[in-house]
Amino acid sequence: MAQTLTETAGSLEAMTPVPYAVTAKRQDTYDTWTLELEPVDGAPIVPGPGQFNMLYAFGVGEVPISNAGNFETDERLVHTIRAVGSVTKALCAAEIGTVIGVRGPFGNTWPIVEAKGKDVVIVAGGIGLPPLRPAIYHVLKNRKDYGRFALLYGARTPADLLFLDEVKSWQCNYDVDLDMTVDAGDTDWKGKVGLVTKLIPPAEFDVDDARAFVVGPEIMMKFVAQELMNRDLPAESINVSLERTMRCGVGLCGHCQIGPTLICRDGACYTWDKVEKLLAVKEL
Repeated sequence: MAQTLTETAGSLEAMTPVPYAVTAKRQDTYDTWTLELEPVDGAPIVPGPGQFNMLYAFGVGEVPISNAGNFETDERLVHTIRAVGSVTKALCAAEIGTVIGVRGPFGNTWPIVEAKGKDVVIVAGGIGLPPLRPAIYHVLKNRKDYGRFALLYGARTPADLLFLDEVKSWQCNYDVDLDMTVDAGDTDWKGKVGLVTKLIPPAEFDVDDARAFVVGPEIMMKFVAQELMNRDLPAESINVSLERTMRCGVGLCGHCQIGPTLICRDGACYTWDKVEKLLAVKEL
């Protein structure tokens, strides 16, 4: 069962990394790897959909990474990581058996259970797909409890698309309306070219009875939210994740503060009406 921030914050345990060993590793793209982690001692605490862990590469540093696994069935931690800085590069370079530190889980969860009976729209940009994967797994497992399921997925190039075989299996086996695009194609790409926002106008969902879940760069989420609202989907029905610039994970350092909200304490999942004005302020 997923823990909440209030159950872990403010304690010594919340600030102390627990040793986890890398038990499986898969390269997903040229710069992205998925690690499976199990505790050196004891049973793992698997985050809920939308929650994150702080992963510590010993001697290098710590970064927040969302859960990318199936919280209902996994007995290990699953994190998909893009190698873009010193810490993420160290984590991606970790071999099987390497021990890393884990803190958490922290943050709130996607309101996916509250979306029961509604149409579900998932919009992912690049590395934004892994944080949405737990919510997707829940909908697929309980497919009859939801209405239409639209998965709109975009990336910079075909080489940046994640989990393609898995995504296509969702389309074939679970009645998922899949639409994909890339910003720039190549000679082998036969699909759509353009921004992911172009996939929203033709998507089939009932704006009066739908919930959207969006993860990607903040500029992408801003324009996706605007397109969804252009379809008359209310801002309070649009959910985004603002997992960024976090350090302590427990609301102490203030590094993830945006206006009055601390992302690690109040998020990282928000409805768009709660953060739209905050994200419009330059350099906030």
